[in-house]
Amino acid sequence: MYEKKMPFNIDCDIKVTMEVIGGKWKCCIIDALKDGAKRPSEIHRHFSDANTRVINQQLKELEMHGIIEKKIFAELPPHSEYSLTGTGRTLLPIIGQLEDWGKMFRPTLKKIYGME
Repeated sequence: MYEKKMPFNIDCDIKVTMEVIGGKWKCCIIDALKDGAKRPSEIHRHFSDANTRVINQQLKELEMHGIIEKKIFAELPPHSEYSLTGTGRTLLPIIGQLEDWGKMFRPTLKKIYGME
């Protein structure tokens, strides 16, 4: 796993939160798992514009932080699924608020970027 050059400051609560959910796809992955477990291929299809390596890295980080869990099925053919943990479910209201804010701010962003 990637090692950070700067030591992580665990004394700042916002930095702790951003360590866990900060990443281009982490909040989207958590949101995609809110309705139940998904196989890795389903997650990759859900974010077709994302780099596979980036999604895999962020899945590993979310698993390391205890936000999601990976269940490996010992059957033929072997497969795995990702699902939210109890701790991961506590992030759903926060992600919902982020989504609501984005919906509210979208018209402003469209004006800024001339996308009207």
